[in-house]
Amino acid sequence: MDPSAMFKLWKRGQKLGEGTFGEVYIATHERTGETAALKKIKLECEDEGVPGTTLREVSLLKELQHPNVVQLKDVYYMPSDNKLYLCFEYCEYDLKKYMKSQQYKLSAESIKSFTYQMLNGLNWCHSHRIFHRDLKPQNVLVDPKRGTLKLADFGLARAFTVPLRTYTHEVVTLWYRAPEILLGAKQYACPVDMWSVGTIIPEMVTGHPLLPGDSEIDEIFKIFRLLGTPNEALWSGVSQLPDYKTNFPKWHPKQLREVVPHPDRLNDAGLDLVAQMLAYTPNSRIVAKDALEHPYFNGLDKSTVGTIPLPF
Repeated sequence: MDPSAMFKLWKRGQKLGEGTFGEVYIATHERTGETAALKKIKLECEDEGVPGTTLREVSLLKELQHPNVVQLKDVYYMPSDNKLYLCFEYCEYDLKKYMKSQQYKLSAESIKSFTYQMLNGLNWCHSHRIFHRDLKPQNVLVDPKRGTLKLADFGLARAFTVPLRTYTHEVVTLWYRAPEILLGAKQYACPVDMWSVGTIIPEMVTGHPLLPGDSEIDEIFKIFRLLGTPNEALWSGVSQLPDYKTNFPKWHPKQLREVVPHPDRLNDAGLDLVAQMLAYTPNSRIVAKDALEHPYFNGLDKSTVGTIPLPF
């Protein structure tokens, strides 16, 4: 945790970009030459220093060791400028970048493998009572040399609270956010991550975001246009949510295949899995453990998933 030790161990290189919580740099280990991603998080509480609960939350993330979850190697706190540095294993591509490198035409095999690995990582984290809350293609990382997918930034939302805008005032995307969060639910859990996966799979198929809202209300209405405007019959408890309005416009649901064509890339079983992830009532959404056993994955050689190199 000693900050001076970090700069002795890790040589900071070029800036990779802006994450939700701060800047991300590439770093090289001085002794081993290993590459890592260094996230610099500027803390809100300027006067008080880093809250103990935050340090405890973040330190717990070091325990998350799974092939489909990005490993947090070290945590360093700089009291002088109230910054927290998180050192993660490095992956060259995120899913968004990887899709772009493939001209947004992922094969049916890649989509299935990536979906299985996402669910595998989620199942492991959910079984440890940790959920993500801000899952999106930018924090799903891909190592095409090995064919491996890893979920990044797990638990950070709980430790730091997802802001409305990023470190550089860029608006945090709402496209993958579950409707209960958008409608102001104070209590939510693992089903929010299943919703996010249900929006990411169609994007892997079509190359376009499924629900690209440009504001909270636009995002809510895009969901309603796809699934129908919810009522108590469709979603038990919806009328109790803080931001639910009885005078919302009334839309009828569409067929999912209308918005996710290409059955050659996602067959009917895959579409059924997406539909079970996009259930309105959070407790009715399929859980990661059951999703891994869905017929969509029949015929998938689970022993080789994440070990077969991909085109890049």
